[in-house]
Amino acid sequence: MKNSGQEEFINTVKKALGKPQDESRGAVDLFSDDISAESRAILEGIQNRNAADRQKLLDTLIEAAGPINLQVMPCDDVSAVTTAITELVRHKDPEWGDQKRVVAWDHPLVERLDLPAALSGQNVPLFVTESKAFADEDIRQQVIDAYIGVTAADFCMADTATLVMRARPGQARTVSLVPAIHMAVITLDQIIADLKELYALLRWDPHERQEGLTNCLTFISGPSKTADIEATMVHGAHGPREVHLFVITS
Repeated sequence: MKNSGQEEFINTVKKALGKPQDESRGAVDLFSDDISAESRAILEGIQNRNAADRQKLLDTLIEAAGPINLQVMPCDDVSAVTTAITELVRHKDPEWGDQKRVVAWDHPLVERLDLPAALSGQNVPLFVTESKAFADEDIRQQVIDAYIGVTAADFCMADTATLVMRARPGQARTVSLVPAIHMAVITLDQIIADLKELYALLRWDPHERQEGLTNCLTFISGPSKTADIEATMVHGAHGPREVHLFVITS
């Protein structure tokens, strides 16, 4: 079955090229409801990964992260992540002012870190972006005031060390973009190989299809960087100057 939007688009291109609209070159439906053999094989490969396969993906991720200045830290469990984040908060200073503030997603994995208790000894306030509890203006200001943002992620593509993050209520993308330091937490099974696997999951995996795409899907490959001025690389020009990724391996 043909998609009307697809037909309209193709006919517009044909008109621009001076081709008759009834000319066909055997084009396939770009939005078919039938999964291809390739996509099915990709999903089966993801589902059948063993511990050794996942370790290889983690190794690939760590190797790809080096050139883009993404700091990857494998951690045995949740408590190890909490300890690592606490130590980073202790040794990292804000770019402006001397008040340390941390903002975090309202997310089950981030909640398990129990950061309010962990940071209480340093007298560092933690704001959690609970959408129902605060107005948008309050959340926005708390994000602006924080120098560290803590998030989870949906996936991480190993070949390019790229985090994939949906925007949901209580999980604003600003938490990963505005603070000077972004800290993300994922589990080992959230690491996938590449874009092909991501597209196959988003399009055909029953769980992912049930949620569907959110209004925004953010891709993050390391800290913000630009070499616009005299070809000199500068980090933190348009977003976080540091990105730390904690991978829970157990």
